[in-house]
Amino acid sequence: MDFRRQKLSIAEAKEMDMVQYLSSLGYEPSKIKGNDHWYRSPLRQENTPSFKVNRKLNRWYDHGLGEGGNVIDFGIQYYSCSVGEFLKKMEGGFSFQKPSKSFTKIKNEPEHQLKILKEVELSSHPLMRYLEQRKIPIETATRYCREVHYELNAKSYYGIGFKNDSGGFEIRNPYFKASSSPKDITTVKNASDEVTVFEGFMDFLSFKSIRENDLNKTPDFVILNSLSLFEKARPFLESHKAINLYLDNDAAGQKVAREALSSSKKYNDHSKLYQNHKDLNDWLVHIGKQQKKRLGNKL
Repeated sequence: MDFRRQKLSIAEAKEMDMVQYLSSLGYEPSKIKGNDHWYRSPLRQENTPSFKVNRKLNRWYDHGLGEGGNVIDFGIQYYSCSVGEFLKKMEGGFSFQKPSKSFTKIKNEPEHQLKILKEVELSSHPLMRYLEQRKIPIETATRYCREVHYELNAKSYYGIGFKNDSGGFEIRNPYFKASSSPKDITTVKNASDEVTVFEGFMDFLSFKSIRENDLNKTPDFVILNSLSLFEKARPFLESHKAINLYLDNDAAGQKVAREALSSSKKYNDHSKLYQNHKDLNDWLVHIGKQQKKRLGNKL
């Protein structure tokens, strides 16, 4: 595949074969098992391969970072750039040479951190359209999210911000995923003896939108914001009598669910509801309005 096409669209970029793209950067898998191609992470230094590309899904997941996505999600992290800048790189406007990164951290070396400039009520039309595309009601999103304006690498951006328990934000817009420090879980406490767990806040908002008219008992919620924070969340989770898991339908999410179920009878895995989709939000996007109403009580 020629990665140097002109006028490359976001949709076209997302369809590019991730394995071939990594090969063009000089990365080859350390092992291949079925559709899973395992690499030493291009995003950090490691000895044991924990960066996986599922070639069937054409998506990557870095188990050490607890993050993943499509080729664009990878590119903006790899090059520390915006979506537009990455598309230019893909078009051939910039060299495909590996960016000069030193994985040996120098003591007191300043990091390029995302800086929050301001947070306001959600009002941006592009963000509203994005929420509509994800089938999230605006009233549900505005109840739990903010519009966050931030700076990264001396450039300003904005997105949907979801605050964690330490004051950091998970930020999403149609083209970019980001996090501000400190990284942490988000808990929503309703004085319940039951807790429901999600990897990301879009799944939480999906759950709330499906249950928007349900006036029955409301559980506590934990949004991990990264699967790597599951262990940190366990003391709070296991203080409840019942723990409902709505983790992503990928290898990492399924592995955590299996381990949790084997450790305690409190855990219940609900991923079968969206077994043909990557997560709860993906399932919600693909079901009709009538199905949404009819299936809401299954949650």
